[in-house]
Amino acid sequence: MIELEALTKRFGAKTAVDSLSFRVRPGVVTGFLGPNGAGKSTTMRMMLDLDIPTSGTVRIDGRHYRELQEPMKYVGALLDAKAMHGGRSAHNNLLCLAQSNRIPLSRVPEVLDTVGLTAVARKKSKGFSLGMSQRLGIAAALLGDPQILMFDEPVNGLDPEGIHWIRNLMKSLAAEGRTIFVSSHLMSEMALTADHLIVIGQGRLLADTAMADFIQQNSRSYVRLRSPEQERLKDVLAGAGIATVNSANGTLEIDDATAAQLGELAARHRIVLHELSPQRASLEEAFMQMTAGAVEYHAHSPGEQGASSPVAQACADRPRWDESRKGA
Repeated sequence: MIELEALTKRFGAKTAVDSLSFRVRPGVVTGFLGPNGAGKSTTMRMMLDLDIPTSGTVRIDGRHYRELQEPMKYVGALLDAKAMHGGRSAHNNLLCLAQSNRIPLSRVPEVLDTVGLTAVARKKSKGFSLGMSQRLGIAAALLGDPQILMFDEPVNGLDPEGIHWIRNLMKSLAAEGRTIFVSSHLMSEMALTADHLIVIGQGRLLADTAMADFIQQNSRSYVRLRSPEQERLKDVLAGAGIATVNSANGTLEIDDATAAQLGELAARHRIVLHELSPQRASLEEAFMQMTAGAVEYHAHSPGEQGASSPVAQACADRPRWDESRKGA
């Protein structure tokens, strides 16, 4: 288990992490979400004692990371896929890590096989693609067979097969009772992988909840109806006290009734339905709703208020010619 208590990190006047407290429990995949600049990477670095907290504590199974005698046997982490020594082969990078952490050398070929790098084990890692580097970083995290695994953007650079593989790997590791903590901006993949979510914004905790609860609490779910007898359907719904919203495509949207209730109501009145579909928001929509007020960096579309190209801005900022100075 990973436990954070009032964790705070300041860089000068900037507070990157602000009194952050939560637990990452074993047996589930916990997703770590937040907008750019929210403090996710700083938080993960403090978990591994790569950054020292200004105040507060992080404990790994009750101890600070620096107190672990052979840390890779307790915690496996992938924070930077390109952190390996480029002049060493994939095999030798892992061999050095195994020797320094008293890990059986037999684990090196095992994890290379697990991540699919056996064929390139003797090649220097500086020639690896981003996806291959990600696999090597995952192999390093798995090397000590730890009970806690931390991944920062693990699917970055992976092809569809690799994304499917790492998703199933994290789920299977969690099923073994391990603690899995993963940060990612790829919402569609997080929705398929994580069971629980920790969401932060501007360094503060915004949510600590199950995936399904997060989506339900931070988005709109409704039922969409379409019928060749649309006006009669609206009258029947109004008579039952059910409010409807007309959508742009000519369907009706209902917030306060289930699909089963609406289907039974239509059947009782012998109304033909061409569509009866529950609409549930995606994780991305729920995330955007939750973090709308905690986004530090806002982009603008061309023509949007406050948006301009660098050239246009430079021209706008340039001092204008003073007509009265002609001939001066």
